[in-house]
Amino acid sequence: MALMLDESEASDAELIGRAKGGDRGAFGTLLERHYDFVYRAAYRWCGKKADAEDIAQEVCVRLGRAIRDYHGNGAFTTWLYAMTLNAARDMMRKTVRETTKTAAYGAYERISGEAPVEPEDPVEALWAAVRMLPGKQRDAVLLVYGEGLSHAVAAEAMGISETTVSWHIHEAKKRLKTLLLSAGEV
Repeated sequence: MALMLDESEASDAELIGRAKGGDRGAFGTLLERHYDFVYRAAYRWCGKKADAEDIAQEVCVRLGRAIRDYHGNGAFTTWLYAMTLNAARDMMRKTVRETTKTAAYGAYERISGEAPVEPEDPVEALWAAVRMLPGKQRDAVLLVYGEGLSHAVAAEAMGISETTVSWHIHEAKKRLKTLLLSAGEV
């Protein structure tokens, strides 16, 4: 008789294998285990709690559809990073389209009426500046400094070489220095 492990004690690999076979409990445990990780990455990317929650929920839905495609070639968390970054980019594109549409109808000025809130916390000011960086630079900084990944793991998540991640980090630092100096933060 085989001894069944409590799902909370099962490894990610075991849970993934069972989830691929249709085990909803295993899939639920996998989501519970990694939801905070996905939310944290999404929040660093967008800087807004509500958007980060939407992105995390979207990743959960996408994971449900894509879990069978995970082959285990790299770390599961690296795969989740890539999925989270893609969901965040998709949300940004959708937001840009909706904002453009709204502005085109002249409603933007009527409904917005408030200036963007300037962050008082210097750390939040830095992350706000990071969110203004071009896409690949922003992603590299978020993964390496926000999530503490090595350049190699960030490269895998971004689908680029490790040296390219290093170059994006270098360029981001130069750009951030300029942004923060012009904003009077440094």
